[in-house]
Amino acid sequence: MQSWGWLWIIVVGMNILSRFLFPQLMLLFTQIQEGWVNNTPVSPLVHRPFPEELRLTFRERARQMFYIAYDSYIRYAFPMDELNPVNCSGRGRDWNNPDNININDALGDYSLTLIDALDSLAVMGNCSEFQRAVKLVTEHVSFEKCSTVQVFEANIRVLGALLSAHLLMVDEEEPFGPLLPEWYNDELLELAHELGIRLLTAFEQSSQGIPHPRVNLCFGVPVNGSTRTCTAGAGSLVLEFGLLSRLVNDPTFEIRARKAVKVLWDNRHPVTGLVGNTLDVQTAQWTNNLAGIGAGMDSFYEYLLKSYILFGDPDDLHMFNEFYHSIMQYLKKGRACDEWIPGLSNAPHYVNIDMTSGKISNHWVDSLSAFFAGLQVLVGDISEAICTHAFFYSIWRRYQSLPERFDWNSKQPTVLFYPLRPELIESTYLLYQATHNPFYLHVGSDILESLEKHARDRCGYSTIHSVIDKSHEDRMESFFLSETSKYLYLLFDKDNVVNKKASDYLFTTEGHIIKIDSKFRGLWTDYGGWMHSADISNCMNNNSHVQHLQQPSRNRNASKMQCESPRFLPWYDLPLSREELGQIEALVGLHQT
Repeated sequence: MQSWGWLWIIVVGMNILSRFLFPQLMLLFTQIQEGWVNNTPVSPLVHRPFPEELRLTFRERARQMFYIAYDSYIRYAFPMDELNPVNCSGRGRDWNNPDNININDALGDYSLTLIDALDSLAVMGNCSEFQRAVKLVTEHVSFEKCSTVQVFEANIRVLGALLSAHLLMVDEEEPFGPLLPEWYNDELLELAHELGIRLLTAFEQSSQGIPHPRVNLCFGVPVNGSTRTCTAGAGSLVLEFGLLSRLVNDPTFEIRARKAVKVLWDNRHPVTGLVGNTLDVQTAQWTNNLAGIGAGMDSFYEYLLKSYILFGDPDDLHMFNEFYHSIMQYLKKGRACDEWIPGLSNAPHYVNIDMTSGKISNHWVDSLSAFFAGLQVLVGDISEAICTHAFFYSIWRRYQSLPERFDWNSKQPTVLFYPLRPELIESTYLLYQATHNPFYLHVGSDILESLEKHARDRCGYSTIHSVIDKSHEDRMESFFLSETSKYLYLLFDKDNVVNKKASDYLFTTEGHIIKIDSKFRGLWTDYGGWMHSADISNCMNNNSHVQHLQQPSRNRNASKMQCESPRFLPWYDLPLSREELGQIEALVGLHQT
């Protein structure tokens, strides 16, 4: 009887295990097979062709995404700055708390989202709505507001948008259709000029030529305002200020912007050749020695190259080349992308270091750093761009979004929110233009699907408050319309004039389109005017800023503009081998449970 009792216990136990534990084990096994982590599906890597019908479908879905957000802003939020997509209402400045810089740095009570979206309407071919939006801006927007705003944000989001829309309208070739209203008389340029004058006050109380980080649009630099500014904030004015100077024939704006760039250049570290994250406006002394490619530094490097492309000043290219060499020498870790050695776990990635010692300062990357792959495309360093992109896309595949900060040592996000930033999408778009590998169309479709699933709300698309639980924050930043949805649309719209004539256009750091025109290329003389310079030949202005490359050549420490490709792979294959991608996936913990 005793043996039968034990047998009965074993049978009952096996039954319990088979009914409860075994199914869970099978589910876990299946999820791992299918690419699930923590009960969240991991996006599969797709390297098959992207059918034309599917491309057209996703182009339309990207267009619909833009209009869902744009129409909701116009209906529920205009003339306020932003849309609250959960409550279907408008968002303006936080007048009750002037120190709330998370809101007040960008929101100036000047219909920010409408201005930021202007050239996106042109890109999508909606001439009638573009003209209506321009009319709304001229009727409702005024800079006679006592708003204290961040100079950097007002420059890239507002000044850049106004200049872009103006230039698109007055282009006699009308590449985007008849955008110019009969009544238009340079009103947007006048608004841009007025804003530029108000932003110029940031330089007035600076003994070093570095702009203060914030100005009040009524009276200039705030009393007792912070004198600490970031490198990107001080050094990313030259594109918009330079255009404004040329359009109104006043060198003051560009001269001031270039002076700030020169101060930053002169204060780079003599050994590493790098700049820090923040410095004091009055002393030009670094207050944070952290050097990296992300927040606080990103667009400084970007604008050195783009300023050269637009204006042709060889000094800009020289500075960029030197910084790029230092970045690849000190911030790039792991193997070079053309040095794949099976069995070695040294996946390529970028780190933050102390610019004075070269030692790693921390183990996180931020989502803004995803822009760097796109910049590498413009440089022509396609091989490195592919690896940089793969790192950030691996994080996206894990969370269906990008956490604001991710620790690659602990393999966990440390700042959880995702405000629908465009940088990974921008790099995806530029890499597709450079390679025409349909893998990047699959990446774009994955990103679009994720945004629809996790960010869509009642009246638009919300900031993802946590990439873990996908909870929402009731805010849709203006760059969702100026960049995120625009780059997705352009990725799938192969016949868009921006893609057909890629060498004719440049994107600002806010995604605004500027036509590259020989009339803008030149240097200011000592007499207040400026003289044209001959176009400086480089590999990016033959047919496109991004080439369709075929010959195998890689160079880790690229310090000159070049048109190099990764080792030759079939056009439909993955851009890296499964083993190389597996290295990167392991670095970010993609498949850890």
